[in-house]
Formats: sequence, structure tokens, C-alpha cells
Amino acid sequence: MLFPLLLGWMVIWMILGCSFSLSAQQVREGNRAAYLEQWKDEAVYQMAIHGIPASITLAQGILESGDGKSQLAARSNNHFGIKCHSDWKGATVRHDDDRKGECFRAYDDASQSFEDHSTFLKKTRYAGLFELDITDYKGWAKGLKKCGYATNPKYDRLLIELIEQNDLVAFDQEGLALIAERTAFSDNLADASENEKRLTPKPSDDSRGDRALQLSENHIQFILAQSGDRYDDLALELDLMPWQLYRYNEIEQKRGETSYSPKVGEVIYLQPKRTRGIELWIETQERETLWEVSQRCGVKMASLIRKNRLTPGSPLETGVKLSLQWRIDDNGKLPGYVRMWGGSSG
Repeated sequence: MLFPLLLGWMVIWMILGCSFSLSAQQVREGNRAAYLEQWKDEAVYQMAIHGIPASITLAQGILESGDGKSQLAARSNNHFGIKCHSDWKGATVRHDDDRKGECFRAYDDASQSFEDHSTFLKKTRYAGLFELDITDYKGWAKGLKKCGYATNPKYDRLLIELIEQNDLVAFDQEGLALIAERTAFSDNLADASENEKRLTPKPSDDSRGDRALQLSENHIQFILAQSGDRYDDLALELDLMPWQLYRYNEIEQKRGETSYSPKVGEVIYLQPKRTRGIELWIETQERETLWEVSQRCGVKMASLIRKNRLTPGSPLETGVKLSLQWRIDDNGKLPGYVRMWGGSSG
């Protein structure tokens, strides 16, 4: 009698154990997917600007911050476990690591952690990494371990596993594409003045059909809508899929509805918008919607919402400054980290 009872309890505990294990795995996978969705564009941007593989940046962020859920990340927006060091002049936080109560860097926003991570790797100590091919993630992972980025003897293997298990090399390809776009943009404007480079969109040497392609100040190819244009027809003319035009321009494509018809002169992007702008700020115009601001500056609506602490669907007041690069604080100011380096507070 006792044996069947014990066997029954063992089965119950095994079922519960499997259930808890599956639930924990689902939570981890959800956290990982959310982390990549939030920070993939930032990693690609850092690759284009600083030459660090996006796959390496994301793998380090995942590992060091526990998918953004670690105590250090939650308390100080530090996603890369960077300690204070003697040259750090910003905010700090105490955290137990190799020793109790060690000094770590603290940031007003996690995006600053990504920027500082890139700057940190520009130190002489890591100079050899930049001699590697920008897509050699294995070489970068081994180099980070060799240079002593972390004390874990398996650090390189952990990074490589994260990259391969989550197909992070796909973001390296996005980084390469952005680098190519930036190079082409610079080449096209090599003879222009600095003010023209910053403010004036220029026609591209390229064209598709009868359409002259232009490059926005945020380095995105676009055309201006003409009378009678429809997205489905434009996609065929420009050798694109209709969904690309809808996605790149953040137009909701509803099943069964006729093709979207833009207004004459409306910007139509032929590449994805960015997560940040060239300028620090953009000022809203009279009766302008968030989508119209997004089209004007080439920055995704979700990024504008996050950076400016907006509520989706909320109306915009005329003459309001929206941040294009950094997330503002509760007082509508740029973070202290940016102001310290000369950024206008708005």
C-alpha cells in the first residue's frame, strides 16, 4: 500500500518539475526575444559607427545583463558589466562581483551603456580586435577573453554559443549594409559643405525607372510621391515587395483594403527608418502627427515614443522639441551623460 502511494507522489513531483522547467524556459526565451527586439538596432548602429560586430555587442549584452534583467542592469542601466576605472567621471553604483561592493558605471539610459561599451573597446588594450574582420565573431570573442574583458575562462565559448544559437550574425549583415549606405552617402556629398551635408537631402546617382532616388539627412533612400501613386504600383516600378514600402514607412496594411495612396510630395522611404536621428532634436509643426514627424526626420515611431516618453496615439502640441538620439528624463531634458559632453539640454 505504501509503495503505490510513494510512486504516485513521485509521478506528481516529476510532472510539476517538468512544468516548472518548461515555464522557466519559456520565460527565458521571452526575455531573450524582447531584449533582441529592443536593442538590435542599437547594436547595428554601433557597428556602423564604431566597427564592433553587432553580434558581439548583443551577445555581450545578453550575457552580462541576463537579457537586461540582472540587478546591475536594473539598478544602473549597465548592460556590459563595465567597472568604474580611474578615467570614469560619470555616475556609479556599488555591486558585488569578483569582490564585494565593487564600483560599476551607472547610466541614465541603457542606450548610453551601448555607446560607452563601444568607446570602452576603443582603448589600446583592445586595439588588436579591430584588426580582425568585422564579421569574425569567433575571433572577437576569443580576443575579448584574451584581453581580459571578463574573468570567466569560458567567456569566449559562451559568447560564440549565444551568437550561434540566436543567429546574431544576421545583425552583422545589417551592420554591413548600414556601413555601405553611410559610405555611399559620404562619397556622394564629399564636395559639399558641412552645412549641406547635415541639412540638405541630395539626389542619388541611382535611379529606378523614371524616379530619381534621394538620400535623406538620416542616410535613407527615398522618393517623393507623385500624383496618382499607389504603393502596389510603386513596388512593381521600384522592384520592391509591397510589404517593404508599408513596413519602411510604417503604414498599416489592412487585408482587403485598396493600396495606400500617398499625398503628392509625401516622403516614401525605400529603406528602413533609423532608431536615432542626425540632429539632437526636432520641433513639431502645427497639427503634425507623430507619423508625420517620423517621416520628416527618418526615425521610427517606436523610437520617438521611447526616447520622448510618449504614449502611443497621444496628440502632439505644436512647437514641442522631440529628442532624436537620447531618451529624455522626467523633466524633458537630455541625460546628464550627454549634457556633460556638450549636448544641448533642450
